[in-house]
Amino acid sequence: MSRDSNYDHHISIFSPQGRLYQMEYAFKAASSASGLTGIALRGKDTCVVVTQRKVPDRLVVPSSVSHVFNITSKIGCLATGMIADCHSAIQRARYEAADFEFKYGYSIPPAVLAKRMADIAQVNTQSASMRPLAVVMMIVGVDEEKGPQVLKVDPAGHFLPFKGTASGAKEQEATNVLEKRVESIPEYSFDETVRTAIVCLGSVLGSDFRGSEIEVAAVQGVQGKFRSLAEEEIEGHLNAIADEND
Repeated sequence: MSRDSNYDHHISIFSPQGRLYQMEYAFKAASSASGLTGIALRGKDTCVVVTQRKVPDRLVVPSSVSHVFNITSKIGCLATGMIADCHSAIQRARYEAADFEFKYGYSIPPAVLAKRMADIAQVNTQSASMRPLAVVMMIVGVDEEKGPQVLKVDPAGHFLPFKGTASGAKEQEATNVLEKRVESIPEYSFDETVRTAIVCLGSVLGSDFRGSEIEVAAVQGVQGKFRSLAEEEIEGHLNAIADEND
């Protein structure tokens, strides 16, 4: 048994090397528990999230299996990790968004919501009586002042805005693909943003997929609503990508 194994019993205990092992385990669970890879992109006036749809059992209704959620009508979230923790985090995010609008009379900006969720996650790292949620949240929306926003919140309570980001099982591979397009991503139209996200997911998974095997959701413009694309719309984008490659 290693010397460091004595320091992973409580989340509030540092090892001599300055590491919090329980937090490292939480990150591992958030990236590998669901086995999914998710991608979020920010275009010129659009935010898009794409992830796999894995139905665990043939008896389960496929439409009930989702990692994409509405927080408000205009703000959405792609959550990867343990699905029960995802639901708990989304429920709290919806409460915080509703509470903000009740107090101040206008909809919560995406960056404010991300900061609030990060603050809540960080508090869970300070007490041995709590545990961090094994979930990475990618919050997307179009801010009235700042335009499209993609914000990523991790289990440690760290959050940052991104032009494009990924989470889940193949996060690093997806990030490498996005880095090659970083200069052009902010100028993408709605269709270009959606198709780039789908192409990125397909390249890291190394396989083609049907419209029923992925989830795509987007919000376009300040007045736009966050919505999941229908299977027919996704098939249309997949066909357009195939035509471009031919």
